[in-house]
Order: sequence, then C-alpha cells, then structure tokens
Amino acid sequence: MEEKLQRMMDSMPMAFIPDAAEGIEATIQYHLTGEGASDWGIHIADGACTVEKGPMENPTLTLTMDSQDYVDMIAGRLNGMSAFMSGKLQLDGDIMLATRLFTMFKMGK
Repeated sequence: MEEKLQRMMDSMPMAFIPDAAEGIEATIQYHLTGEGASDWGIHIADGACTVEKGPMENPTLTLTMDSQDYVDMIAGRLNGMSAFMSGKLQLDGDIMLATRLFTMFKMGK
C-alpha cells in the first residue's frame, strides 16, 4: 500500500489541470490512516502543483480518510460526496476548496 500511495502522490503534479485552479493558492493536507498510513501535502500556487511527504504547517484544507478508501476514491470506485456523507472522508478547513479538488486533477478509472 505504501508504494501505491507513493506512486499516486508522485503522479498528482502530472494530473494537475492548471486552468481549473486559476487564482487558487492552497496547501492541502492528506492524512491517510490504516494500512500505509501517511501524511502528504499538496501545494497549489501560481498554476503549479507540488507534493511533499509529511505533515504540513497550517494547511488550507485537511482531508482525513483510510488509505484504501482514498485509493478507491481516486480510482473512481468510491464517490467523494458519498465518502464524506458516510464519514469515510473527514474535512477540516476550506470546505469549498474540497468541492473543487476533483475538477483540478484528471482522475484515473
């Protein structure tokens, strides 16, 4: 699971859609639990996206969820809104930013 998460996070800058993030400057903390538990930071600014492993200081938004649920959500097997409504995805911070995340990245199926 750790290698899979590393590959997924490494691919985020290539999946990033700069036009969809116009005017956004944010740090998004991914706090993944369960197998492969880890923390990741995604920085979005000036039309670019960078990824950093570890906890971030003062993130704009924090997403907390089980690692496998995250993999399923990115792969399209778990709907993000359903995950949020069922408590599988917890959000803290700029909730409106969370609603735009899926438009800023090309998601795999």
